[in-house]
Amino acid sequence: MKNFALAAIGGTLAGVVLTTQVAGPLIAQETRDNTTVYEQLDLFGDIFERIRAQYVEEVSEKDLIEAAIDGMLTSLDPHSSYLSPDDAERMRTQTRGEFGGLGIEVTQEDGFVKVVSPMDGTPADEAGMQAGDFITHVDGESLLGLTLDDAVEMMRGPIGSEIVITVVREGEDEPFDVSIVRDTIELTAVRGRLEGDTVVLRVITFSDQTYPKLEEELNAQVEAVGGMDKVNGFVLDLRNNPGGLLTQAIKVSDAFLNEGEIVSTRGRDQSDSDRVNATEGDLTEGKPMVVLINGGSASASEIVAGALQDHRRAIVVGTKSFGKGSVQTVMPLRGDGAMRLTTARYYTPSGRSIQALGVSPDIVVQQPPVDPAAAPEDENADLPVMPSRSEADLRGALDNDSLSEDEQNIIRDEQQAAEDAAKLREEDYQLAYAIDILKGFLALNTERTGAGQ
Repeated sequence: MKNFALAAIGGTLAGVVLTTQVAGPLIAQETRDNTTVYEQLDLFGDIFERIRAQYVEEVSEKDLIEAAIDGMLTSLDPHSSYLSPDDAERMRTQTRGEFGGLGIEVTQEDGFVKVVSPMDGTPADEAGMQAGDFITHVDGESLLGLTLDDAVEMMRGPIGSEIVITVVREGEDEPFDVSIVRDTIELTAVRGRLEGDTVVLRVITFSDQTYPKLEEELNAQVEAVGGMDKVNGFVLDLRNNPGGLLTQAIKVSDAFLNEGEIVSTRGRDQSDSDRVNATEGDLTEGKPMVVLINGGSASASEIVAGALQDHRRAIVVGTKSFGKGSVQTVMPLRGDGAMRLTTARYYTPSGRSIQALGVSPDIVVQQPPVDPAAAPEDENADLPVMPSRSEADLRGALDNDSLSEDEQNIIRDEQQAAEDAAKLREEDYQLAYAIDILKGFLALNTERTGAGQ
């Protein structure tokens, strides 16, 4: 018993000694780290004072401090930055869906300004800007070496004024200039339309208007086609959607899911992590879905595409998305400014991060470039175009005796719909492909139903 007690005491003493031996270096290390931080802050103060006192021209102390803050944030990643009071107000206006500018979402890559996507119907879109373009100059002035905010500031200007930007584009041998007239950007968050019996929902941005507008457009198009039983499927078009509010991405995903995880976010600390699940209710009542994405689909649009893909709720068609898998939190600061700080990464329901990888479509479909000059020469191009003729056009052709007139009219309507679909392939090949997939689902389901009867 005595030996046991001595052993216990010896173990306790060894534990105390070990704790002291381990804790001592840790405390010393923390002290050294704090000393280094204070030394660096003193260095910053020295540099600030020398600039203020000895720089060749008088400089604004406020501008110096804001530049230092912005430099500290932009050194972290391309999406963290300081927002001056004016910038913070512009950002708040943009999330409401109306702002002035060119209509492009940009990021910074290797010191260059890169277009994430042009926004539908904006001056940049109408001028032919494309996702992946690099902007090197604005009105002849180089952007190289500027922060992203400074480059964006150079592109801003009075509404109605003209700007000339120099663009480097993959596949083009030389840089070229694009002239754009600045305008007020009024974004309709969602546009809906019918293509035959398919409802197409084009989501342009994730502002606070997005989900309400999505629900409104979906219901309007379903009513226009004659009810949900007349709809053969839905296309959710997220191409060139640069993202926006995470909350809206969650609501849009939830609109098509009955259950399961939508997205999870993981921050530096466990307390910063979160997981969001879908609630019951599918606006499409389980109808087949195709999601369209491309290299201009970023952030919030990738959350939606990833969630619907992982749950096998939709087939994702197009090309690889942009690959922005981080979450930024906008934190108000004194003086009406704000700090945009990357605070978490997000993950799709299967646990994958799309950061720098993007969402890979289930079916890769490139959008052919619309360039009449690139079309191959047709040796018969000079020949007169003869009108299309069929048996029914021949004088004295026999009637079809197996079908009633109404049945024949239905077939003619179907033939016309097929011809209209062929025209759509020339205008938007990716969308036409998506609609063909939904038609395939309809034909397959009809065949199975018929086989079971």
